[in-house]
Amino acid sequence: MRIFLALAIWVVAFQVLIAQQAPPAKPAVRQRPSLLDQGTLADNVYRNSSLGFTYKFRFGWVDRTTQMRSDPDEARGGQVLLAVFERPPEVAGESVNSAVTIAAENVSSYPGLKTAADYFGPVTELTSGMGLKATGDPYDVTIGGRQLVRGDYKKEIGTLTMHWTSLAMVAKGHVVSFTFVASSEDEMEELIGRLNFGSAKPR
Repeated sequence: MRIFLALAIWVVAFQVLIAQQAPPAKPAVRQRPSLLDQGTLADNVYRNSSLGFTYKFRFGWVDRTTQMRSDPDEARGGQVLLAVFERPPEVAGESVNSAVTIAAENVSSYPGLKTAADYFGPVTELTSGMGLKATGDPYDVTIGGRQLVRGDYKKEIGTLTMHWTSLAMVAKGHVVSFTFVASSEDEMEELIGRLNFGSAKPR
């Protein structure tokens, strides 16, 4: 079913689209935004010591991080840190292709953005354009002592329901987003539960 392929690919593509939707910043002294540490991936665990978190994805999931990263010059506005899928995005299926993506975008891409909550204006606009409906307003959550902002969305696709949750935080001059796609609320909470901050070991 092609719609699941499109949705799976868009999990990463929306990071770029958000930046394109943002109004251009006023001309200023041009500085090349720095790149964040891309982290490491081993044994199904992604670690980013610079940002202080780990994410352990399910055994058997497909890693597409390298393929979805831009070259260093193009990546200075935004970087894909992790992109994993339950099945290959190019393979059609009869169910929601659950996925997790983690990305970092330079705050300068969003004129006026001061907090993670501000990030959800363009996120909600884009998800609405994809037919996803917000289940409520974005709200604060705490994971491992780290405060983030969470937004929940969903879309009915025939007999299926696609659940979409985005978490966001501002760190080191970047908006860091954690995007989860799941087939149920229980699966969503399980996927989010694999995210850990600080010294906590991934479950």
